[in-house]
This record gives sequence, C-alpha cells and structure tokens, in this order.
Amino acid sequence: MKRFTYILLTILMIFLASCSANEQENNASDSEKSAKKQTEEQTKDQSVDVDKGLINVEITIPASMFEGEDIDTVIANAKKEGITKVTKNEDGSLTYKMSKAKHKEMMKELETNLLATIEETKNSGDYQSIKDITHNNSFSEFTLVVDKGAYENSMDGFASFGLGMLGMMYQLYNGVDPDDYKVTIFIKDQSTQEVFDEIVYPDDLDEQETE
Repeated sequence: MKRFTYILLTILMIFLASCSANEQENNASDSEKSAKKQTEEQTKDQSVDVDKGLINVEITIPASMFEGEDIDTVIANAKKEGITKVTKNEDGSLTYKMSKAKHKEMMKELETNLLATIEETKNSGDYQSIKDITHNNSFSEFTLVVDKGAYENSMDGFASFGLGMLGMMYQLYNGVDPDDYKVTIFIKDQSTQEVFDEIVYPDDLDEQETE
C-alpha cells in the first residue's frame, strides 16, 4: 500500500513541467536598453527573495508515505521532477522546497487528476453500485451515493481507496500539517439518503489493507 502511495506521488509529479520565461529583445534603442537593465536588476532581487524563502513553498511529507522505499531514490526523483530542495528530517519525513509557480502548477495537476478519477469511478462501469460522487472544495470530504444493496454485495468499496489516497496527497501538498491531514468518505444510500458508512483516511488504512 505504501508503495502504491509513492507510485501515485511520482506519477502525479511526472505530469509537472518546469516553467521558464524568456525576455524578447527588439530594436536596440536607449529605452529598451534601460528596460533590459531594470529587468536584470529585478531578477537579481528575485534571486535574493528565493534564498530568503519569500517566494518559495515548503511542504512536509510524512515518513509513512515512503515506507519500504529507498529515500535517496525518492529524493533524487523529486529533484528530477522540479523540486528545488529536499530535506530529510529526523523523524523520516521529507520537506520539499519549490517555487510558488511550481507549487501552483502541482496543485492544479492534482486537482485535475482527482476530478478525472471521480468521473472515471462514476462512469467507467467498474463500480456499478456507485451512482454519484460529490466532494468539498479542499477534497478532504467525499460522498459516494450508492445502491446500498448492490454496494454491500460487491467490492465497490475499493473505490474509496483511490479517492482517499489522492485526497490525502492533495491535503499534504496544500500545506496541511502531516499530523492533521485526513480525508473522510461518506457512503450514502441513494434511495433513503442515509449515510450508512464512513471511512476516514489515514486512520482506516490498516483496516482497508486487510480486507
């Protein structure tokens, strides 16, 4: 299960591309030379801000997410995918440092993957008891609207696992403290609108793994 978590993290990060900006020069007029000089000075100032952490984002991923993995490989892969700096903490967690632009891009990609997973879960036909899925804006809560009888006599409960894992990653990359992040999935009967089950990640991960 932990390996699956890391695989998800890596897959999502692979989609991310580094952003760069190039200045275009036209005619060599005095005004353009002045503008170019001003741009260079702004770039130098920006570099200082990066060192001070004023335009960076730091997020900490708990050690449990890397259980069974080679940490040096994890760090190397993170840097390869655009993370500026990775710090290994005493408790085994990793702190990722990246630009705000990279973080914004990463959050957008995570959101896109979450929404795609929701649509696939609803419409692929693999989970026939699931009729609808709703969520809050932070992806910390999901509601699976199901045919209760069909749901209880199927393996469709595994759909909550993928949503829970992606939701947890979204929480972590969105800056939620590793001690506080969680995703709650409510299972609601379509006919009665009764919530008859509730799954909380990461608390229920061990139970899910043994089912």
